[in-house]
Amino acid sequence: MKSLPGKPTPDPLGSEITIRTREIRLVAGLVLGLFLLTHFSNHALGLVSVEAMEAGRAWFNRLWRSPAGTVLLYGSVLTHFLLALLALYRRRSLRMPFREAAQLVLGMSLPFLLVAHVVGTRVEWALTGQDSGYPEVVRNIWVLNPAVGARQALALVIAWLHGCLGVYFWLRPKPWFPRAALLLYTVALLVPVLALLGFVEAGRDMAEAPDRFGPIPVPPASDLLPMIAPGLYTAFGGMIAATLAARLVRSLRLWSRRVRIIYPGDQVVTVPLGFSVLEASRIAGIPQLSVCGGRGRCSTCRVRVLEGLERQPPPTAQERGTLARIKAGPNVRLACQFRPTHDVSVVPILSAGRNGMASLVRGGRAQGQEQDIAVLFCDLRGFTSLAERRLPFDTVFILNRYFEAVGESVEDAGGYIDKFIGDGVLALFGLKTTPQQAAQQALDAALRIKAALDHLNEEYASEFEHPLKIAMGLHAGPAIVGQMGYGQATSLTAVGDTINAASRLEGLAKELEVELVVSEDLATRAGLDLSDRERQIVQIRGRAAPLESWIVPQAGDFRMVSR
Repeated sequence: MKSLPGKPTPDPLGSEITIRTREIRLVAGLVLGLFLLTHFSNHALGLVSVEAMEAGRAWFNRLWRSPAGTVLLYGSVLTHFLLALLALYRRRSLRMPFREAAQLVLGMSLPFLLVAHVVGTRVEWALTGQDSGYPEVVRNIWVLNPAVGARQALALVIAWLHGCLGVYFWLRPKPWFPRAALLLYTVALLVPVLALLGFVEAGRDMAEAPDRFGPIPVPPASDLLPMIAPGLYTAFGGMIAATLAARLVRSLRLWSRRVRIIYPGDQVVTVPLGFSVLEASRIAGIPQLSVCGGRGRCSTCRVRVLEGLERQPPPTAQERGTLARIKAGPNVRLACQFRPTHDVSVVPILSAGRNGMASLVRGGRAQGQEQDIAVLFCDLRGFTSLAERRLPFDTVFILNRYFEAVGESVEDAGGYIDKFIGDGVLALFGLKTTPQQAAQQALDAALRIKAALDHLNEEYASEFEHPLKIAMGLHAGPAIVGQMGYGQATSLTAVGDTINAASRLEGLAKELEVELVVSEDLATRAGLDLSDRERQIVQIRGRAAPLESWIVPQAGDFRMVSR
Protein backbone atom coordinates (compact mmCIF):
# COMPACT_ATOMS: atom_id res chain seq x y z
CA MET A 1 0.00 0.00 0.00
CA LYS A 2 1.47 3.33 -1.04
CA SER A 3 1.65 6.18 1.40
CA LEU A 4 -0.06 9.46 0.65
CA PRO A 5 2.13 12.42 -0.31
CA GLY A 6 3.41 14.19 2.79
CA LYS A 7 2.02 11.46 5.07
CA PRO A 8 4.77 9.19 6.42
CA THR A 9 3.91 5.53 6.60
CA PRO A 10 3.97 4.49 10.29
CA ASP A 11 6.19 1.65 11.32
CA PRO A 12 4.15 -0.25 13.94
CA LEU A 13 6.85 -2.90 14.30
CA GLY A 14 9.77 -0.51 14.79
CA SER A 15 9.32 0.11 18.50
CA GLU A 16 8.41 -3.55 19.14
CA ILE A 17 11.58 -4.75 17.39
CA THR A 18 13.66 -2.33 19.48
CA ILE A 19 12.06 -3.60 22.69
CA ARG A 20 12.63 -7.23 21.68
CA THR A 21 16.31 -6.66 20.92
CA ARG A 22 16.71 -5.02 24.34
CA GLU A 23 15.06 -8.01 26.00
CA ILE A 24 17.27 -10.48 24.11
CA ARG A 25 20.35 -8.46 24.98
CA LEU A 26 19.27 -8.41 28.64
CA VAL A 27 18.76 -12.19 28.73
CA ALA A 28 22.16 -12.78 27.10
CA GLY A 29 23.73 -10.39 29.60
CA LEU A 30 22.12 -12.22 32.53
CA VAL A 31 23.53 -15.52 31.24
CA LEU A 32 26.99 -13.97 31.12
CA GLY A 33 26.44 -12.52 34.60
CA LEU A 34 25.61 -16.02 35.90
CA PHE A 35 28.79 -17.33 34.27
CA LEU A 36 30.87 -14.62 35.96
CA LEU A 37 29.21 -15.28 39.32
CA THR A 38 30.00 -19.02 39.20
CA HIS A 39 33.50 -18.42 37.80
CA PHE A 40 34.39 -15.84 40.45
CA SER A 41 32.91 -18.03 43.19
CA ASN A 42 35.27 -20.74 41.98
CA HIS A 43 38.17 -18.28 42.29
CA ALA A 44 37.09 -17.45 45.84
CA LEU A 45 37.64 -21.08 46.86
CA GLY A 46 41.34 -20.24 46.70
CA LEU A 47 40.85 -18.81 50.20
CA VAL A 48 40.44 -22.44 51.26
CA SER A 49 43.08 -24.14 49.09
CA VAL A 50 44.12 -24.78 45.50
CA GLU A 51 42.63 -28.27 45.87
CA ALA A 52 39.27 -26.69 46.73
CA MET A 53 39.50 -24.58 43.58
CA GLU A 54 40.10 -27.72 41.50
CA ALA A 55 37.17 -29.49 43.15
CA GLY A 56 34.93 -26.51 42.42
CA ARG A 57 36.17 -26.40 38.82
CA ALA A 58 34.90 -29.92 38.25
CA TRP A 59 31.35 -28.75 38.98
CA PHE A 60 31.92 -25.54 37.03
CA ASN A 61 33.00 -27.53 33.95
CA ARG A 62 29.94 -29.77 34.17
CA LEU A 63 27.79 -26.68 33.84
CA TRP A 64 29.67 -24.55 31.34
CA ARG A 65 31.73 -27.06 29.33
CA SER A 66 28.84 -29.37 28.58
CA PRO A 67 27.50 -29.13 25.01
CA ALA A 68 24.43 -27.19 26.15
CA GLY A 69 26.45 -24.92 28.45
CA THR A 70 29.03 -24.20 25.74
CA VAL A 71 26.35 -23.26 23.19
CA LEU A 72 24.54 -21.11 25.77
CA LEU A 73 27.71 -19.33 26.89
CA TYR A 74 29.25 -18.54 23.52
CA GLY A 75 25.87 -17.87 21.96
CA SER A 76 25.23 -15.31 24.70
CA VAL A 77 28.68 -13.75 24.21
CA LEU A 78 28.15 -13.31 20.47
CA THR A 79 24.50 -12.19 20.82
CA HIS A 80 25.26 -9.68 23.58
CA PHE A 81 28.21 -8.19 21.71
CA LEU A 82 26.39 -7.91 18.37
CA LEU A 83 23.29 -6.37 19.96
CA ALA A 84 25.52 -3.94 21.85
CA LEU A 85 27.01 -2.86 18.52
CA LEU A 86 23.49 -2.56 17.11
CA ALA A 87 22.45 -0.36 20.05
CA LEU A 88 25.58 1.76 19.53
CA TYR A 89 24.70 2.17 15.86
CA ARG A 90 21.08 3.10 16.61
CA ARG A 91 21.98 5.84 19.08
CA ARG A 92 21.26 9.22 17.51
CA SER A 93 23.83 10.91 19.70
CA LEU A 94 26.85 9.74 21.66
CA ARG A 95 26.02 12.23 24.41
CA MET A 96 25.01 10.11 27.37
CA PRO A 97 25.23 10.03 31.19
CA PHE A 98 28.58 9.04 32.65
CA ARG A 99 27.32 5.64 33.86
CA GLU A 100 26.06 4.68 30.40
CA ALA A 101 29.31 5.84 28.80
CA ALA A 102 31.31 3.84 31.36
CA GLN A 103 29.28 0.70 30.68
CA LEU A 104 29.77 1.11 26.93
CA VAL A 105 33.55 1.69 27.13
CA LEU A 106 34.08 -1.16 29.61
CA GLY A 107 32.04 -3.55 27.48
CA MET A 108 33.96 -2.72 24.30
CA SER A 109 37.31 -3.20 26.06
CA LEU A 110 36.50 -6.66 27.43
CA PRO A 111 37.17 -8.72 24.29
CA PHE A 112 40.71 -7.36 24.05
CA LEU A 113 41.40 -8.20 27.71
CA LEU A 114 39.91 -11.70 27.62
CA VAL A 115 40.98 -13.10 24.23
CA ALA A 116 44.39 -14.30 25.46
CA HIS A 117 42.86 -16.00 28.52
CA VAL A 118 40.12 -17.71 26.50
CA VAL A 119 42.57 -18.92 23.85
CA GLY A 120 45.00 -20.18 26.51
CA THR A 121 42.31 -22.21 28.29
CA ARG A 122 39.20 -23.12 26.32
CA VAL A 123 40.56 -22.93 22.76
CA GLU A 124 43.71 -24.85 23.73
CA TRP A 125 41.56 -27.51 25.38
CA ALA A 126 39.34 -27.76 22.28
CA LEU A 127 42.31 -28.11 19.88
CA THR A 128 44.72 -30.23 21.90
CA GLY A 129 42.48 -32.03 24.36
CA GLN A 130 44.67 -30.84 27.26
CA ASP A 131 42.79 -29.10 30.04
CA SER A 132 44.66 -26.48 32.05
CA GLY A 133 43.72 -26.75 35.72
CA TYR A 134 44.01 -24.13 38.44
CA PRO A 135 47.51 -25.23 39.56
CA GLU A 136 48.88 -24.73 36.05
CA VAL A 137 47.01 -21.48 35.36
CA VAL A 138 47.87 -19.91 38.73
CA ARG A 139 51.50 -20.95 38.41
CA ASN A 140 51.71 -19.47 34.90
CA ILE A 141 50.11 -16.09 35.63
CA TRP A 142 51.28 -15.58 39.23
CA VAL A 143 54.74 -17.12 39.37
CA LEU A 144 55.98 -17.05 35.76
CA ASN A 145 54.07 -14.15 34.18
CA PRO A 146 52.81 -11.73 36.88
CA ALA A 147 52.08 -9.05 34.24
CA VAL A 148 49.56 -11.41 32.64
CA GLY A 149 48.08 -12.06 36.08
CA ALA A 150 47.63 -8.31 36.64
CA ARG A 151 45.88 -8.03 33.29
CA GLN A 152 43.54 -10.89 34.20
CA ALA A 153 42.72 -9.24 37.52
CA LEU A 154 41.90 -6.02 35.68
CA ALA A 155 39.70 -7.97 33.24
CA LEU A 156 37.89 -9.55 36.20
CA VAL A 157 37.07 -6.17 37.70
CA ILE A 158 36.03 -4.63 34.37
CA ALA A 159 33.79 -7.58 33.43
CA TRP A 160 32.04 -7.51 36.79
CA LEU A 161 31.64 -3.73 36.78
CA HIS A 162 30.19 -3.82 33.26
CA GLY A 163 27.69 -6.47 34.31
CA CYS A 164 26.73 -4.62 37.49
CA LEU A 165 26.04 -1.43 35.55
CA GLY A 166 23.78 -3.37 33.18
CA VAL A 167 21.85 -4.89 36.10
CA TYR A 168 21.60 -1.44 37.71
CA PHE A 169 20.06 0.11 34.59
CA TRP A 170 17.63 -2.84 34.39
CA LEU A 171 16.52 -2.74 38.04
CA ARG A 172 16.67 1.01 38.67
CA PRO A 173 13.05 1.72 37.59
CA LYS A 174 11.66 -1.14 39.73
CA PRO A 175 9.68 0.21 42.70
CA TRP A 176 11.33 -2.24 45.12
CA PHE A 177 14.91 -1.40 44.04
CA PRO A 178 15.57 1.27 46.73
CA ARG A 179 14.75 -1.27 49.45
CA ALA A 180 17.02 -3.95 47.95
CA ALA A 181 19.81 -1.58 46.86
CA LEU A 182 22.01 -2.05 49.95
CA LEU A 183 21.91 -5.85 49.68
CA LEU A 184 22.62 -5.76 45.94
CA TYR A 185 25.50 -3.31 46.38
CA THR A 186 26.98 -5.53 49.10
CA VAL A 187 26.87 -8.61 46.87
CA ALA A 188 28.28 -6.62 43.94
CA LEU A 189 31.25 -5.57 46.09
CA LEU A 190 31.93 -8.88 47.83
CA VAL A 191 31.97 -11.14 44.73
CA PRO A 192 35.02 -9.59 42.97
CA VAL A 193 36.83 -8.90 46.25
CA LEU A 194 36.53 -12.55 47.37
CA ALA A 195 37.50 -13.75 43.88
CA LEU A 196 40.66 -11.61 43.85
CA LEU A 197 41.57 -12.63 47.41
CA GLY A 198 41.13 -16.29 46.48
CA PHE A 199 43.35 -15.85 43.45
CA VAL A 200 46.02 -14.06 45.52
CA GLU A 201 45.97 -16.74 48.22
CA ALA A 202 46.31 -19.50 45.60
CA GLY A 203 49.17 -17.60 43.98
CA ARG A 204 51.02 -17.36 47.29
CA ASP A 205 50.62 -21.09 47.86
CA MET A 206 52.01 -21.83 44.41
CA ALA A 207 54.91 -19.38 44.87
CA GLU A 208 55.92 -21.08 48.12
CA ALA A 209 55.83 -24.55 46.55
CA PRO A 210 55.92 -24.22 42.72
CA ASP A 211 56.52 -27.96 42.22
CA ARG A 212 53.73 -28.96 44.58
CA PHE A 213 51.57 -30.27 41.73
CA GLY A 214 54.42 -31.61 39.60
CA PRO A 215 56.15 -30.12 36.56
CA ILE A 216 54.28 -27.83 34.18
CA PRO A 217 52.92 -29.97 31.34
CA VAL A 218 53.96 -29.03 27.81
CA PRO A 219 50.87 -28.77 25.60
CA PRO A 220 50.85 -30.62 22.28
CA ALA A 221 51.89 -28.50 19.34
CA SER A 222 49.14 -26.87 17.28
CA ASP A 223 49.61 -24.84 14.11
CA LEU A 224 46.26 -23.08 14.54
CA LEU A 225 46.66 -21.89 18.14
CA PRO A 226 49.17 -19.03 17.47
CA MET A 227 46.89 -17.59 14.76
CA ILE A 228 43.63 -17.61 16.71
CA ALA A 229 44.32 -14.75 19.15
CA PRO A 230 45.40 -12.23 16.46
CA GLY A 231 42.40 -13.27 14.38
CA LEU A 232 40.00 -12.65 17.25
CA TYR A 233 41.60 -9.28 18.01
CA THR A 234 41.16 -8.30 14.36
CA ALA A 235 37.57 -9.56 14.24
CA PHE A 236 36.42 -7.68 17.35
CA GLY A 237 38.30 -4.53 16.40
CA GLY A 238 36.92 -4.70 12.87
CA MET A 239 33.31 -5.03 14.08
CA ILE A 240 33.67 -2.01 16.38
CA ALA A 241 35.34 0.02 13.62
CA ALA A 242 32.64 -1.02 11.12
CA THR A 243 29.91 0.09 13.53
CA LEU A 244 31.52 3.50 14.05
CA ALA A 245 32.03 3.86 10.30
CA ALA A 246 28.37 2.98 9.68
CA ARG A 247 27.36 5.62 12.23
CA LEU A 248 29.48 8.19 10.39
CA VAL A 249 27.95 7.30 7.02
CA ARG A 250 24.45 7.46 8.47
CA SER A 251 25.16 10.81 10.13
CA LEU A 252 26.44 12.26 6.86
CA ARG A 253 23.34 10.99 5.07
CA LEU A 254 20.96 12.23 7.75
CA TRP A 255 22.60 15.64 7.93
CA SER A 256 21.66 15.99 4.27
CA ARG A 257 18.03 15.47 5.38
CA ARG A 258 17.71 17.91 8.23
CA VAL A 259 14.68 19.03 10.19
CA ARG A 260 14.15 22.48 11.69
CA ILE A 261 12.53 22.71 15.14
CA ILE A 262 11.32 26.20 16.00
CA TYR A 263 11.04 27.15 19.69
CA PRO A 264 9.51 30.24 21.36
CA GLY A 265 11.43 33.44 20.67
CA ASP A 266 12.14 32.33 17.10
CA GLN A 267 14.95 30.07 18.31
CA VAL A 268 15.61 27.48 15.59
CA VAL A 269 17.45 24.18 16.10
CA THR A 270 18.44 22.13 13.05
CA VAL A 271 18.94 18.40 13.66
CA PRO A 272 19.30 15.32 11.44
CA LEU A 273 16.20 13.35 10.57
CA GLY A 274 15.41 10.89 13.37
CA PHE A 275 16.36 13.07 16.35
CA SER A 276 13.71 13.62 19.01
CA VAL A 277 12.61 17.07 20.16
CA LEU A 278 14.17 16.35 23.57
CA GLU A 279 17.53 15.53 21.93
CA ALA A 280 17.30 18.74 19.91
CA SER A 281 16.63 20.75 23.07
CA ARG A 282 19.63 19.23 24.82
CA ILE A 283 21.93 19.81 21.86
CA ALA A 284 20.93 23.48 21.73
CA GLY A 285 20.98 23.94 25.52
CA ILE A 286 17.27 24.78 25.66
CA PRO A 287 15.77 23.96 29.11
CA GLN A 288 13.47 20.95 28.66
CA LEU A 289 12.07 18.99 31.57
CA SER A 290 12.37 15.20 31.52
CA VAL A 291 12.03 13.76 35.03
CA CYS A 292 11.94 10.09 33.90
CA GLY A 293 15.10 10.47 31.81
CA GLY A 294 13.45 10.38 28.38
CA ARG A 295 11.83 6.94 28.62
CA GLY A 296 8.24 8.09 28.09
CA ARG A 297 7.22 7.20 31.66
CA CYS A 298 6.24 10.76 32.61
CA SER A 299 4.73 13.71 30.76
CA THR A 300 7.01 16.49 32.02
CA CYS A 301 8.73 16.86 28.63
CA ARG A 302 5.49 17.37 26.71
CA VAL A 303 5.30 20.11 24.09
CA ARG A 304 2.45 21.77 22.21
CA VAL A 305 2.88 21.63 18.44
CA LEU A 306 1.94 25.01 16.96
CA GLU A 307 2.65 24.31 13.29
CA GLY A 308 3.56 21.30 11.16
CA LEU A 309 1.78 18.55 13.09
CA GLU A 310 -0.19 17.24 10.12
CA ARG A 311 2.90 15.83 8.37
CA GLN A 312 4.53 14.21 11.40
CA PRO A 313 4.60 10.49 12.29
CA PRO A 314 1.87 9.34 14.69
CA PRO A 315 2.70 8.68 18.37
CA THR A 316 4.06 5.27 19.33
CA ALA A 317 2.00 3.00 21.56
CA GLN A 318 4.03 4.07 24.60
CA GLU A 319 3.54 7.76 23.83
CA ARG A 320 -0.18 7.28 23.17
CA GLY A 321 -0.64 5.57 26.53
CA THR A 322 1.09 8.37 28.46
CA LEU A 323 -0.78 11.12 26.62
CA ALA A 324 -4.12 9.35 27.12
CA ARG A 325 -3.47 9.05 30.85
CA ILE A 326 -3.10 12.81 31.24
CA LYS A 327 -5.94 13.52 28.76
CA ALA A 328 -3.63 15.56 26.53
CA GLY A 329 -5.02 17.50 23.56
CA PRO A 330 -4.50 16.40 19.94
CA ASN A 331 -1.63 18.83 19.40
CA VAL A 332 0.39 17.69 22.45
CA ARG A 333 3.37 15.33 22.05
CA LEU A 334 6.10 13.94 24.32
CA ALA A 335 9.41 15.55 23.39
CA CYS A 336 11.36 12.39 24.21
CA GLN A 337 9.26 10.24 21.84
CA PHE A 338 8.40 12.75 19.12
CA ARG A 339 10.84 12.47 16.18
CA PRO A 340 9.79 15.03 13.55
CA THR A 341 10.13 14.15 9.87
CA HIS A 342 9.36 17.68 8.68
CA ASP A 343 9.88 21.19 10.03
CA VAL A 344 7.82 21.84 13.14
CA SER A 345 7.12 24.63 15.62
CA VAL A 346 6.80 23.65 19.30
CA VAL A 347 6.52 25.22 22.73
CA PRO A 348 7.34 23.35 25.97
CA ILE A 349 4.26 23.18 28.20
CA LEU A 350 6.06 22.87 31.55
CA SER A 351 8.71 25.42 32.49
CA ALA A 352 11.97 24.53 34.26
CA GLY A 353 11.57 27.60 36.47
CA ARG A 354 14.16 30.19 37.42
CA ASN A 355 16.53 27.52 38.76
CA GLY A 356 16.65 25.83 35.36
CA MET A 357 17.21 22.10 35.25
CA ALA A 358 19.49 21.83 38.27
CA SER A 359 16.72 21.18 40.75
CA LEU A 360 15.37 18.34 38.65
CA VAL A 361 18.51 16.34 38.04
CA ARG A 362 19.79 15.96 41.56
CA GLY A 363 20.48 12.48 42.80
CA GLY A 364 18.52 10.29 45.18
CA ARG A 365 14.85 11.04 45.73
CA ALA A 366 15.18 14.63 44.47
CA GLN A 367 13.62 13.82 41.10
CA GLY A 368 11.06 11.39 42.54
CA GLN A 369 10.86 7.63 42.67
CA GLU A 370 7.84 5.39 42.36
CA GLN A 371 7.35 3.34 45.53
CA ASP A 372 4.68 1.14 47.06
CA ILE A 373 3.76 2.86 50.33
CA ALA A 374 1.00 3.01 52.94
CA VAL A 375 -0.70 6.31 53.74
CA LEU A 376 -2.54 7.51 56.86
CA PHE A 377 -4.71 10.62 56.83
CA CYS A 378 -6.19 11.74 60.16
CA ASP A 379 -8.23 14.75 61.15
CA LEU A 380 -10.09 15.99 64.24
CA ARG A 381 -13.89 15.82 63.95
CA GLY A 382 -15.71 19.02 64.90
CA PHE A 383 -12.54 20.92 65.78
CA THR A 384 -13.66 24.09 63.99
CA SER A 385 -16.62 24.61 66.35
CA LEU A 386 -14.39 23.81 69.34
CA ALA A 387 -11.80 26.40 68.24
CA GLU A 388 -14.46 29.09 67.77
CA ARG A 389 -15.25 29.02 71.50
CA ARG A 390 -11.61 29.30 72.62
CA LEU A 391 -8.92 31.93 72.72
CA PRO A 392 -6.40 31.61 69.84
CA PHE A 393 -3.47 30.73 72.13
CA ASP A 394 -5.58 28.06 73.86
CA THR A 395 -6.39 26.59 70.46
CA VAL A 396 -2.70 26.55 69.52
CA PHE A 397 -1.87 24.75 72.78
CA ILE A 398 -4.48 22.04 72.13
CA LEU A 399 -3.34 21.62 68.53
CA ASN A 400 0.30 21.26 69.54
CA ARG A 401 -0.56 18.59 72.13
CA TYR A 402 -2.62 16.76 69.49
CA PHE A 403 0.17 17.01 66.88
CA GLU A 404 2.69 15.76 69.45
CA ALA A 405 0.51 12.74 70.22
CA VAL A 406 0.02 11.91 66.53
CA GLY A 407 3.66 12.52 65.61
CA GLU A 408 5.01 10.28 68.36
CA SER A 409 2.50 7.56 67.46
CA VAL A 410 3.50 7.62 63.78
CA GLU A 411 7.24 7.64 64.48
CA ASP A 412 6.98 4.87 67.08
CA ALA A 413 5.17 2.75 64.49
CA GLY A 414 7.96 3.34 61.97
CA GLY A 415 6.30 6.02 59.82
CA TYR A 416 7.18 9.48 58.57
CA ILE A 417 5.13 12.66 59.12
CA ASP A 418 4.73 14.24 55.70
CA LYS A 419 2.83 17.39 56.67
CA PHE A 420 0.29 19.01 58.99
CA ILE A 421 -2.71 20.52 57.20
CA GLY A 422 -4.82 22.60 59.57
CA ASP A 423 -5.80 20.02 62.19
CA GLY A 424 -5.11 17.16 59.75
CA VAL A 425 -1.99 15.01 59.46
CA LEU A 426 -0.57 13.07 56.50
CA ALA A 427 1.80 10.20 57.39
CA LEU A 428 3.72 7.88 55.07
CA PHE A 429 4.90 4.32 55.72
CA GLY A 430 7.15 2.03 53.69
CA LEU A 431 9.87 4.48 52.63
CA LYS A 432 12.46 1.93 53.81
CA THR A 433 10.38 -1.22 54.33
CA THR A 434 8.38 -3.72 52.30
CA PRO A 435 4.77 -2.96 51.27
CA GLN A 436 3.55 -5.59 53.75
CA GLN A 437 5.48 -4.05 56.63
CA ALA A 438 4.27 -0.59 55.58
CA ALA A 439 0.62 -1.67 55.79
CA GLN A 440 1.16 -3.20 59.23
CA GLN A 441 2.96 -0.06 60.43
CA ALA A 442 0.10 2.16 59.24
CA LEU A 443 -2.44 0.05 61.15
CA ASP A 444 -0.23 0.08 64.23
CA ALA A 445 0.03 3.88 64.01
CA ALA A 446 -3.78 4.20 63.82
CA LEU A 447 -4.15 2.18 67.03
CA ARG A 448 -1.45 4.24 68.75
CA ILE A 449 -3.10 7.51 67.68
CA LYS A 450 -6.44 6.34 69.09
CA ALA A 451 -4.80 5.39 72.42
CA ALA A 452 -2.90 8.69 72.57
CA LEU A 453 -6.09 10.67 71.90
CA ASP A 454 -7.93 8.82 74.67
CA HIS A 455 -5.08 9.72 77.04
CA LEU A 456 -5.27 13.35 75.90
CA ASN A 457 -9.02 13.45 76.55
CA GLU A 458 -8.45 12.05 80.04
CA GLU A 459 -5.68 14.52 80.84
CA TYR A 460 -7.66 17.57 79.71
CA ALA A 461 -11.20 16.37 80.49
CA SER A 462 -11.91 19.54 82.49
CA GLU A 463 -10.90 21.71 79.51
CA PHE A 464 -13.11 20.03 76.90
CA GLU A 465 -16.87 20.31 76.78
CA HIS A 466 -16.79 17.26 74.54
CA PRO A 467 -13.93 14.77 74.04
CA LEU A 468 -11.76 15.18 70.96
CA LYS A 469 -12.81 12.80 68.17
CA ILE A 470 -10.69 11.64 65.27
CA ALA A 471 -11.31 10.37 61.73
CA MET A 472 -8.62 8.31 59.96
CA GLY A 473 -8.26 6.88 56.46
CA LEU A 474 -5.72 4.18 55.53
CA HIS A 475 -4.74 3.16 52.01
CA ALA A 476 -1.76 1.52 50.27
CA GLY A 477 -0.44 1.59 46.72
CA PRO A 478 2.12 3.19 44.40
CA ALA A 479 3.07 6.87 44.72
CA ILE A 480 5.85 9.18 43.57
CA VAL A 481 8.07 9.97 46.56
CA GLY A 482 10.59 12.78 46.28
CA GLN A 483 11.85 16.17 47.41
CA MET A 484 9.29 18.77 46.33
CA GLY A 485 8.84 22.44 46.97
CA TYR A 486 10.88 25.59 46.55
CA GLY A 487 13.94 26.85 48.43
CA GLN A 488 13.80 26.23 52.16
CA ALA A 489 10.21 25.00 51.80
CA THR A 490 11.42 21.86 49.98
CA SER A 491 10.66 18.62 51.81
CA LEU A 492 10.17 14.91 51.26
CA THR A 493 6.58 14.22 50.24
CA ALA A 494 4.48 11.95 48.05
CA VAL A 495 1.94 12.53 45.29
CA GLY A 496 -0.33 10.31 43.29
CA ASP A 497 -3.64 8.48 43.27
CA THR A 498 -2.80 6.64 46.51
CA ILE A 499 -2.57 9.93 48.45
CA ASN A 500 -5.85 11.22 47.01
CA ALA A 501 -7.63 7.95 47.84
CA ALA A 502 -6.41 7.99 51.47
CA SER A 503 -7.67 11.57 51.83
CA ARG A 504 -11.06 10.51 50.45
CA LEU A 505 -11.26 7.63 52.96
CA GLU A 506 -10.55 10.05 55.81
CA GLY A 507 -13.36 12.24 54.51
CA LEU A 508 -15.66 9.22 54.42
CA ALA A 509 -14.81 8.48 58.06
CA LYS A 510 -15.96 12.02 58.92
CA GLU A 511 -19.17 11.63 56.91
CA LEU A 512 -20.02 8.33 58.64
CA GLU A 513 -18.83 9.65 62.04
CA VAL A 514 -16.52 6.67 62.51
CA GLU A 515 -12.88 6.62 63.60
CA LEU A 516 -11.29 4.51 60.88
CA VAL A 517 -11.83 3.50 57.23
CA VAL A 518 -9.36 0.94 55.83
CA SER A 519 -9.01 0.20 52.13
CA GLU A 520 -9.12 -3.39 50.89
CA ASP A 521 -5.67 -2.88 49.34
CA LEU A 522 -4.08 -2.08 52.70
CA ALA A 523 -5.94 -4.86 54.53
CA THR A 524 -4.78 -7.41 51.94
CA ARG A 525 -1.14 -6.33 52.20
CA ALA A 526 -1.27 -6.45 55.99
CA GLY A 527 -2.84 -9.93 55.86
CA LEU A 528 -5.90 -8.91 57.89
CA ASP A 529 -9.33 -10.50 58.14
CA LEU A 530 -11.98 -7.75 58.29
CA SER A 531 -14.93 -9.85 57.18
CA ASP A 532 -16.84 -9.00 60.37
CA ARG A 533 -16.77 -5.28 59.52
CA GLU A 534 -19.07 -3.24 57.31
CA ARG A 535 -17.86 -3.02 53.73
CA GLN A 536 -18.41 -0.02 51.47
CA ILE A 537 -17.55 0.86 47.86
CA VAL A 538 -16.07 4.34 47.57
CA GLN A 539 -16.00 6.37 44.36
CA ILE A 540 -12.85 8.47 44.05
CA ARG A 541 -12.92 11.54 41.82
CA GLY A 542 -10.49 11.08 38.91
CA ARG A 543 -10.13 7.36 39.62
CA ALA A 544 -11.74 4.97 37.16
CA ALA A 545 -12.13 1.98 39.49
CA PRO A 546 -14.04 2.29 42.78
CA LEU A 547 -12.20 1.63 46.04
CA GLU A 548 -13.38 -1.15 48.33
CA SER A 549 -13.03 -0.26 52.00
CA TRP A 550 -13.89 -1.49 55.51
CA ILE A 551 -15.62 0.66 58.13
CA VAL A 552 -14.26 0.53 61.70
CA PRO A 553 -16.47 2.66 64.03
CA GLN A 554 -14.14 2.42 67.05
CA ALA A 555 -10.42 2.07 66.36
CA GLY A 556 -9.84 1.08 69.98
CA ASP A 557 -11.95 -2.05 69.49
CA PHE A 558 -10.03 -2.99 66.36
CA ARG A 559 -7.63 -5.91 66.58
CA MET A 560 -4.95 -6.81 64.02
CA VAL A 561 -6.00 -10.41 63.36
CA SER A 562 -4.01 -12.07 60.59
CA ARG A 563 -5.76 -14.12 57.97
